[in-house]
Amino acid sequence: MKKIFDSMRARFDNAADKNDAAMPLTMKNYILLLAGFAVIVLGMALMCGGGSDNPEEFNYAMFSWRRITLAPILVVGGFAFEIFALMKRF
Repeated sequence: MKKIFDSMRARFDNAADKNDAAMPLTMKNYILLLAGFAVIVLGMALMCGGGSDNPEEFNYAMFSWRRITLAPILVVGGFAFEIFALMKRF
């Protein structure tokens, strides 16, 4: 597992473009923005479901810990990470 993270870190450190100095956002910023977007999409996907096919019965599955706690934390954390990715200067 450590090899995988080291390899990803090395690829991130080597991500560069010839126009990075002239642009407000570098290639690394865009990589971080994509990672934050993936976290937001994951949080939205975790919020899905929990409904009932029959309107006569109530399904308590929509109040699960995953939908009420974990998913909103991921979405808010993803937006916070997006702000960091926009503000970070490499």
